[in-house]
Amino acid sequence: MPDFTPAAPPSLPALLPQAARPHAVVIGSGFGGLAAAIRLGARGYRVTVLERLAEPGGRARVHRQDGFTFDAGPTIVTAPFLLEELWSLCGRRMADDIDLRALDPFYRIRFDDGATFTYSGDQAAMRAQIAAFNPGDLAGYERFMALSAETCRIGFEQLGHVPFGHWTDMAKVAPGLARLQAWRSVYRTAAAHFRDERLRTVFSFHPLLIGGNPFAASGIYALISHLEQRWGVHWAMGGTGSLIQGLVRLIEGQGGHLRCGAEVARIETTGRRATGVTLADGEAIPADVVVSNADAAWTYGKLLPGVVRRRWTDAKLARARYSMSLFVWYFGTRRRYESVGHHTILLGPRYRGLLRDIFTRKHLAEDCSLYLHRPTATDPSMAPPGCDAFYVLSPVPHLGGGQDWAAQAEPYRQRIARRLHETLLPGFEQEIVTSRVTTPQHFRDDLLAVHGAAFGLEPVLTQSAWFRPNNRSEEVERLYLVGAGTHPGAGIPGVISSAKVLDSVVPHASALA
Repeated sequence: MPDFTPAAPPSLPALLPQAARPHAVVIGSGFGGLAAAIRLGARGYRVTVLERLAEPGGRARVHRQDGFTFDAGPTIVTAPFLLEELWSLCGRRMADDIDLRALDPFYRIRFDDGATFTYSGDQAAMRAQIAAFNPGDLAGYERFMALSAETCRIGFEQLGHVPFGHWTDMAKVAPGLARLQAWRSVYRTAAAHFRDERLRTVFSFHPLLIGGNPFAASGIYALISHLEQRWGVHWAMGGTGSLIQGLVRLIEGQGGHLRCGAEVARIETTGRRATGVTLADGEAIPADVVVSNADAAWTYGKLLPGVVRRRWTDAKLARARYSMSLFVWYFGTRRRYESVGHHTILLGPRYRGLLRDIFTRKHLAEDCSLYLHRPTATDPSMAPPGCDAFYVLSPVPHLGGGQDWAAQAEPYRQRIARRLHETLLPGFEQEIVTSRVTTPQHFRDDLLAVHGAAFGLEPVLTQSAWFRPNNRSEEVERLYLVGAGTHPGAGIPGVISSAKVLDSVVPHASALA
């Protein structure tokens, strides 16, 4: 495990009353914002978290209806030690507040012809699965996993929590990235190790979990395979929302405050230094430092109206590549489907062609690939007794494709329903007792994601590390960014690591007291 032990802070801030401490304002209460608030609180700041929605969580908020609980966003918890460290910063053990269960298997991948690959942390079982598809690929699997382990060591353990504030930081790591052939896509990396096309798919789809196209995302993201194998895939009992509530309690235990229904209209500056924020209702909140967990493109494009931006100009933001969006259908059934696992990936008839439609053509295709989440396979508390909670997620183009989701949402939901009926859940629609959908329009309107891109900027090499919005703003002093749109990127490990970077770039409260 990498060494993420926090350094012991100076004692002065701990002796100051809350009102006398330097004030940090955090915009947004996703995983990145909450983790940032905890780290700032541990370093002596008085912290206020501002959330425009009615409850915390951002993309990880929770929908509750008709006795069912639906996690709106991330459902796969990896690298749990990153969460454990946040509890330790507050003098607590995560296990005392959160019941985290390791999943076995991690997920099942079902191909269009009905063949299924069961993906787990059991190496013997994994080799047996690979042999069943193509025995000749076993040696390639060993080489791929060795490369994934080395990529994880460098790309995640060494660099995931390190700031990239200058181009020289990128130059320093360029030789190592070149040795790992990070310029290759994840798919090309997998294709170099597997001959079976289905196995190439199994070991290249992971970038989709963080908004990336496997045919374009840097090979550095091949690290996810090792990350899962080393630290497992987990589920927090009560849902991802239980983690959000646990983090909120940590902030409150530090003396920090969370305000929901508080929309930030702009970040105030004096000269080129952030001095606080103004809410949509006109309330001014002064701050010594400001941290934005809002969409990075939104932060620069909308929240700094009086600042002449030198790097993240409107023109640069317009040229940037944004991740795909998501169509998510949440539904509950009056019966249980015991044959369906916790995580299932249902692949359609096309892989490369579908991803080209989504990422390049921005075309809503007739076919689809789906991620089916059944949390009640592990956690019956997510639904009334005898019932199942589901969500099914389909990657779709962001709003740059021009789709009218007010008109297309219901036909697309019906298309997904037919696919589920034909594969895993025959006749299931007759059992549905509650239902709701989220479209790219919701990502734009509810989460203020530019173009409704569900993961912010697309994770390609030219938009990674120093090429991504830096955690310490290049435009304004005392402004910092965390979350999916900044370094190191999307996914729970990524956004929590973005908050870890703040320990290196935000002055300790003792320096401002």
